[in-house]
Amino acid sequence: MTDSVYFSDEHNILRDQVRRFVAEEVEPHGDDWEAARRIPREVFRRMGELGLFGVRYPEQYGGSDMDALATVVIAEELGRTTYNGLPVSALVHSEMASPHLARYGTADQKEAYLPGIITGEIVTAVAVTEPGGGSDVAGLRTTATREGNDAWVLNGSKTFITNGVHADVLFVAARTDPAAKGSRGLSMFIVERDTPGFSVTRPLEKMGWHCSDTAELAFEDCRIPADNLLGEENAGFYAIMNNFQNERLVIGAMISGMCDRAIELTLDYVRTREAFGGPLWNKQAIRQRLAMLAARVEAARQLVHRAAWLDTRGRDCVKEVSMIKALSGELVNDVMYDCLQFHGGMGYMHEMPIERMYRDARVHAIGGGATEVMLEEVAKRM
Repeated sequence: MTDSVYFSDEHNILRDQVRRFVAEEVEPHGDDWEAARRIPREVFRRMGELGLFGVRYPEQYGGSDMDALATVVIAEELGRTTYNGLPVSALVHSEMASPHLARYGTADQKEAYLPGIITGEIVTAVAVTEPGGGSDVAGLRTTATREGNDAWVLNGSKTFITNGVHADVLFVAARTDPAAKGSRGLSMFIVERDTPGFSVTRPLEKMGWHCSDTAELAFEDCRIPADNLLGEENAGFYAIMNNFQNERLVIGAMISGMCDRAIELTLDYVRTREAFGGPLWNKQAIRQRLAMLAARVEAARQLVHRAAWLDTRGRDCVKEVSMIKALSGELVNDVMYDCLQFHGGMGYMHEMPIERMYRDARVHAIGGGATEVMLEEVAKRM
C-alpha cells in the first residue's frame, strides 16, 4: 500500500526494498527459524546492511535521519511475512529497545553502542516487565542500589523479554528510590549480557512467534558501572511511557501488514477452492465478510498513518496511538479468525501459513499494552 498524502518517493522506495527482503530473504527460511526458536545473527546483520535499523537515527552513527513514517513503512512491510516472530524481534531491537539509548543516552553511551546497533552487530532488548507485573510498570520491584561513586547493583527479575536470550545489550528498568511510591523513583540502565550477576533464567515457550526468542531474566547482585545509568536518575517511568508511544504505533503498522497478507492468502484460497458446485468466492457471505475485514483494516491503517504524520509534526498523539493499539490488537484476531475459518479444515493444519499467523496474532491484544489498559488511556483523554 502507498499513500501519497503522507508518503514521499523516498518512503515508497524504502517500502519496495523491505517487501523484496521479506519475499526473498525471510519467507524461504522461516520454517528453519521457527524450528530453531531463533533468528540467525546474520539476518540482523543483513537488515543492518539494508539500513533498516537506523532509519530514524542520526547520520553520524550510520543512520538515515528519517521520520516516524519511515518506521511505519518498515513495520507494515515486515508485518507481511507469515513468520511474525521476525518483525517482532527486529522491531523490538530498532524501535522499542534502542530508542532508549538514542533519546536519553550520553554522547559516550551512544558512541559505544549505537553504530553497532544500526549495523545489526549488536542486538538489543528492553527489560521492563516483571513476573506478576504485566502492564503495571509503576509496580516494578527490581532494585538498583548505588554502591559508592563507582557502581550500581541490580537485584530482581524480568519476564516476557523479547530478544532476552540472545541480546548483547539490555536496557533495564529498576527502582532507584525505594521510598518513592508508584511511578516515582524508577530509572533505566545499560546492562551487557556478560555482566556477572546477570543470567537468562530460562527461554520461554510461546503459543506463537516461535522464531522470536523470549526469556525470563535474573539480576543477582549484578554490578554495573555508575556510568551505565541511562538518562536521568528517578525519571525512568517517563522514559518508558514516552517510548511506549512509538512501540504501539509500530505494532499497529505491523498489524496492518499482517492483516493484508492474511486476507490476500484467503482470497487466493477461496477463489480456487471448489465446494457446493463452485468456488467459495461465489458465496455472498464469504465475499461480504472479507470485504468488511478489508474495510476495517484500511480504516485502522489510515489511523496509523495519521498518528505517524502527527508525530512528524511534533504534535501529541497519545490518544491516537492508544486507539491504534486497542483497535489493531482486537482487529488482527478478528481477521485471523475469519481467514482461518474460510480455509476450512486445511486452515487448522501446520502446513498452512494461516495456522501460524492465527497463533502469532493472539498476543497483540496483550503485549505492548493490553486492550483494556489502552481503552483506559483513550477514556482519560475523551
